[in-house]
Amino acid sequence: MSKRTIALVAGLIRGRRKQLGTRWRKVTPGTQAIIVLAALRHDQRLLDMVGGNDVSTSTVRRWVLEVLGLLAARAPRLDRALKKIARRGGAVVLLDGTLVRTRRRTGTDNRKNYSGKHKAHGLLFLALTDEMGNLTWISSARPGRAGEITAARHDHITRHLREAGLGTLADLGFVGLDDDPDDAPVTITGRKATAPTASPTPRRRRTGWSAANAPPLSTA
Repeated sequence: MSKRTIALVAGLIRGRRKQLGTRWRKVTPGTQAIIVLAALRHDQRLLDMVGGNDVSTSTVRRWVLEVLGLLAARAPRLDRALKKIARRGGAVVLLDGTLVRTRRRTGTDNRKNYSGKHKAHGLLFLALTDEMGNLTWISSARPGRAGEITAARHDHITRHLREAGLGTLADLGFVGLDDDPDDAPVTITGRKATAPTASPTPRRRRTGWSAANAPPLSTA
């Protein structure tokens, strides 16, 4: 984990403690940031983080939820992100969905997180970037079974594009997303991922029985 990321999270924690007027905490903001980032980034179990830091599992869980709230409050809004692109002279944005895989939940709760497309459990996110591929906005998490185009309609992507003055949306499978194609159209162009190039090294032929290398039949 980079020092810049740790410093950013530690600064958010420090500001939150000052806002609450907390006089004493078990660890410093920097240590709390490292523990939380280890749990989030490297999927460390909460039980693994309590031993060497002399804290309880419930405390680490509370720290994780606290930092998640602080980070979520800094997330850019979709309308502001699009208007920022428009002010820079941008005319095209790229939209795609991705499934972040998660562990399978117990009971019937696991069904809504199962993606039939990916054949795996996870959470669905929509990511919006500029024409250079720089991340501009990311949606909130949705169950893995949700459809990408349905999630895009739920977030009113095309309406925000019109309000920001952007008229083109290049996407990876959202053709037909425009909900008002007559009065204020948004040009949606489907872009397929390029196919991987063939390996220059020829594949080895499988060795096995064939009629060419079979022994001649006996004529006796």
